[in-house]
Amino acid sequence: MPVLFSDRIFLLGYDAGGVPHKFLQAVWSVCPCLCVCVRESTLSLLLRFSDLEGLRPFCSELFMRRNPFGVDICCRKGSRSPLQELYNPIQLELSNTAILHQMRRDQVTDTCRANSAMSRKRRVLTPNDLKHLVVDEDHELIYCYVPKVACTNWKRLMMVLSGRGKYSDPMEIPANEAHVSANLKTLNQYSIPEINHRLKSYMKFLFVREPFERLVSAYRNKFTQKYNTSFHKRYGTKIIRRQRKNATQEALRKGDDVKFEEFVAYLIDPHTQREEPFNEHWQTVYSLCHPCHIHYDLVGKYETLEEDSNYVLRLAGVSGYLKFPTYAKSTRTTDEMTTEFFQNISAEHQTQLYEVYKLDFLMFNYSVPNYLKLD
Repeated sequence: MPVLFSDRIFLLGYDAGGVPHKFLQAVWSVCPCLCVCVRESTLSLLLRFSDLEGLRPFCSELFMRRNPFGVDICCRKGSRSPLQELYNPIQLELSNTAILHQMRRDQVTDTCRANSAMSRKRRVLTPNDLKHLVVDEDHELIYCYVPKVACTNWKRLMMVLSGRGKYSDPMEIPANEAHVSANLKTLNQYSIPEINHRLKSYMKFLFVREPFERLVSAYRNKFTQKYNTSFHKRYGTKIIRRQRKNATQEALRKGDDVKFEEFVAYLIDPHTQREEPFNEHWQTVYSLCHPCHIHYDLVGKYETLEEDSNYVLRLAGVSGYLKFPTYAKSTRTTDEMTTEFFQNISAEHQTQLYEVYKLDFLMFNYSVPNYLKLD
């Protein structure tokens, strides 16, 4: 069966409505971006072309038509959309990469289905739930950013992709500029019909990381660095006030020496979860990106960051001039570091913390860490 998008069918070597397979391949060679309407009359029109060169004017006319959203009906700039590249590759044999990403998609789907009561507490998403989904109109991409999973570099890439020539080298964009909300457009800024159209037609992807390694990375960055005074004031003082007995007045005022054990106690405290949503840096991925409500076409992993990132760029048709930045951070949080941080966490607190992040472990196929002492 061909893949349908709205009222169109993409001819990528598939048979469509009885049209000969070889004919479709020949049509594709003349019109590499051809989208044929499903209507029988249009298919018949194509079949009447004995000279495939005669298709060229028809292709040009078809490409110039606009859909209600002001975007060319077919691919722009002579390329295919990322969704076409992913689900309907010109080379029909499945690559190991394609199989891997299908397995990751299946893992998310199976986890959502098996934990439906927990993962789908809310039946409908509101625009406010979509503020982490960054949109690139030019390449039809939607990226859900997850803090502490290379999101700074991916925001830089999205600025290059959607900047229409304003930027060329992602690493020339200062990190703080990448996090200015006005520099990127997010899905919640669109109308409901526009949101639905983009969720249906654009390639959606996210990057994930082993949940506790991500958590330790967030703790190290926000609570052990002296320059993060805003986090110390907003969260550090609150954590110390609730979790530290006989805290000094200076600690209560500055909040700049939160211990990891106190941070964990704060996260598992029912009062914390009732009070307000977690900060995005330690919020669960399933709460940030809603993968049980939004079908993500690609799930990249921090452990295979460069490979997965460049696969996304290849699908977007930009790999010839854009690569994921490859410098190594010497301060990166590792599995060994994470193990050390959990040494002083009680088995009871480890178990409670695992329950908080359990869906992220299951959904993205991360095994229970060997260092955990679960009750």
